[in-house]
Amino acid sequence: MIKAGIAGASGYTGGELIRLLHGHPDVELTVLSSRTYSGKSVGEVFSSLRGLDYQFEELAPEEIVAETDVIFVAAPHGVAMGYAPLAKAAGKKMIDLGPDFRFKDISVYEQWYKIPHSCPHLLAEAVYGLPEVHRSAIAKASIIGNPGCYPTSIILALAPLLQAGVLDGSLIIADSKSGVSGAGRKADAGYNFCELTQEVRPYGVLQHRHVPEIEQELSLLAGASVKTLFTPHLVPVIRGIVSTVYARIKPGYSRESLGDLFAQYYRGEPFIRLLGAGSHPGTKAVAGSNYCDISLDFDPTASTAVVATAIDNLGKGAASQAVQCMNIMFGLDEAVGIAGFPLFP
Repeated sequence: MIKAGIAGASGYTGGELIRLLHGHPDVELTVLSSRTYSGKSVGEVFSSLRGLDYQFEELAPEEIVAETDVIFVAAPHGVAMGYAPLAKAAGKKMIDLGPDFRFKDISVYEQWYKIPHSCPHLLAEAVYGLPEVHRSAIAKASIIGNPGCYPTSIILALAPLLQAGVLDGSLIIADSKSGVSGAGRKADAGYNFCELTQEVRPYGVLQHRHVPEIEQELSLLAGASVKTLFTPHLVPVIRGIVSTVYARIKPGYSRESLGDLFAQYYRGEPFIRLLGAGSHPGTKAVAGSNYCDISLDFDPTASTAVVATAIDNLGKGAASQAVQCMNIMFGLDEAVGIAGFPLFP
C-alpha cells in the first residue's frame, strides 16, 4: 500500500483528495494536516465525508514526510517549497497542487508570485503534471507541479494543433468560465451568495497568474514562443470550467482534417472525450470526474479553429489529476481510483 498524506487537507481540493484517496485500493491515508481544523474529525469539516475515521492534525513537514510515501501539498504558493527538499532527501514523492513547481524559469515564478524560490535546484527537475503531455516524464519524477485548473483546460484544447504546427501566428485567445470553488474555501465578501448569485464577471484581465504557466506549456508544445490573451470569468456555479479557445489556422485545413489531428493525438487517452460535430461540452457532463470533454469547430472564412473544453476544476483541474499523476509515478494503472463517471444531474 502507498502511504499518502495531504498537507492543507481541509480546503476544497483537500476534501476532494480525501474522497478519492480513501476509495483508492492501493492507498492508505496516513496524514491529514490542517492548521485551521487540527483536532477535528473529517466529518466535522466535510459533512459529505461523515463516517470516515480520520482526524485533522497540525504536523510539521518533517513529521508528514516521515509518515508517507507521497505527499500532496494542497496549500497556497510558498508552502510546497518547505516540503520538497525533505521529501527528496528521504526518497519520497511530492505532488504540489500549488504553483511552486510548475515553472522552468525561476524568474517568472518570482515575478508573478512575489516571493523568492528557496529550492531552484529542485525546480529544475520537477515535472509539470499533465499526463496527456508529459506522461513519460511523470513516470520518472519525484516532484510534480500539478497544473492549474485554467491551464489544464486551455493546454488540452490546443496541444494537438500546436504539436502539428498548424497555427498561423503566435497569438491565441482563451475565454474561460469557472465555478466559485476555484477561489478556495475562504471568507470573502466578493464570493458570498448575495454578491455572486446572478452575476457573471471577468477578473484578472491581462494579469492573471496562470498566464505564464499557460504560455510556458504552449510554447514547449509549439517549439516557439506562444502568446495568449486569457480572460477568466467567475460564474455563479459551484464547480466546473468551460474554456473556449480561438486560434488562427494555416491555409489548407478543414474541420475534418483538424479533427483527425485531435483523434490521433488523444488516441488511447482514458480521460479525454472528443465530441462530434455540433456537440459542445458543459460543466455538468464532467462534474465530479477526471474527464475533459473537447469540441472542435472551424470557420474556413476566418481560418479560425474554435476549441471548447470542459473539466471539473476540483477534479481534472486539481485533485483527480494529482491522483492520476500519483498512479503513473508508482507504476499503477493511471485510472485506478479515479475512473468513475461524472455525476448527473
